Amino acid sequence: MTRTNHFFGKDIVSIKDFSKDDLEFIFETTDKIRKLKPDEKSEFGKGRTLGYIFYEPSTRTRMSFEAAMASLGGSSIGIFDSKFSSIEKGESLADTIRIMDLYSDIIVLRHPNDGSSRYAAELSNNPIINAGSGSEEHPTQAMLDLYTILKEKGRINNLTIGIVGDLKYGRTIYSLLYGLKNYQVDIYLISPPTLSVRSESIYEIRNKINIKQENYLDEVIKKLDVLYVTRIQKERFPDTQEYEKVKGTYKIDDKILENTKTDLSIMHPLPRLDEISHLVDNSPKAIYFKQAAYGKELRAALLTVILNECPF
Repeated sequence: MTRTNHFFGKDIVSIKDFSKDDLEFIFETTDKIRKLKPDEKSEFGKGRTLGYIFYEPSTRTRMSFEAAMASLGGSSIGIFDSKFSSIEKGESLADTIRIMDLYSDIIVLRHPNDGSSRYAAELSNNPIINAGSGSEEHPTQAMLDLYTILKEKGRINNLTIGIVGDLKYGRTIYSLLYGLKNYQVDIYLISPPTLSVRSESIYEIRNKINIKQENYLDEVIKKLDVLYVTRIQKERFPDTQEYEKVKGTYKIDDKILENTKTDLSIMHPLPRLDEISHLVDNSPKAIYFKQAAYGKELRAALLTVILNECPF
């Protein structure tokens, strides 16, 4: 079946803006991109410039977008440390977006404030990609997470997925939940009571997805097909004493994995602190580095369909 490219020239602000058909279009495009030879895909971004503006630190998101654009034959320019730009002088987000819009064909933005990407999209003539807006959303990470599950498990439907850690401030969680509402899955949300998911943020999907909330991982881990681990986000706590109370609440190590399914897949958007033992890295259940690797190709696919109406 031929799918319509609804991504051409479009902003990527929220995963809620895209249907299941759109998501599967991106997954199929990623599969195609992965099969192409370097010289075959280098035409999709030739002569195009990606501009990135990161008001918060980033490793995987920024580098994977740069690598993706390079693989498409394009180039990247941007700001990854505000101290070395006019932001340090007090330049507003609006003016920074307007200037970057003059120099690039597509803009990737990460900002600490909720609503920042939606605001930027209103100002920019070129497409905006939300690379993290406060504690709100991180839509391309969710697309990557769903693609990883599909590739590693062979399906998304009929899986039992546990999401553990900081569910209050973790923006990857909300985008992932919004994406998972398109599938038939059972979800366990596991967190300390003070870091439970914001009820107002998932109000609209509660009747579309089977969600159960738990405080203890060991009570549900043996039921899971996928365990999605997140770090406790110290930088978003208004009170550091509250962070001290919950840090280190969950630790994924060899001992806890003894009580899991043999084909459990452990994911993490990274970076990690101490929530996953480094000894787990060698387990076949650990797929978080594969997850990061998929990021380059999925984001290359996303850039391809935003910049080209009919690439294939």
